Amino acid sequence: MLRVVAGGVTLAVRAQPGAKKTAIVGVYGEGGAAQLKIAVQAPPVEGKANLALIGFLAEMFGVAKNKVELVGGELSRSKVFLVRTTTLELVEAKLRASLDAL
Repeated sequence: MLRVVAGGVTLAVRAQPGAKKTAIVGVYGEGGAAQLKIAVQAPPVEGKANLALIGFLAEMFGVAKNKVELVGGELSRSKVFLVRTTTLELVEAKLRASLDAL
């Protein structure tokens, strides 16, 4: 789900567009193929769901929106985001807190 790369951390996400609200709903898959499952309020039209995910992740990790980049899966439910200027430890801590709250 998480991988350290040059410039930040990548996060594998499984999007569920068209939800009542944007929120983390769990983990999709297991092991190395696991993805963070996020329900997205925005529809999957003209990149609206992707933009909503970028905003949600930026707020969650406390970075500016321009520090979150979609690097894979633009037209798929399975996506990979790069969160720049952050550490693996910070991302893991935020994810753990969000998942524990479910």
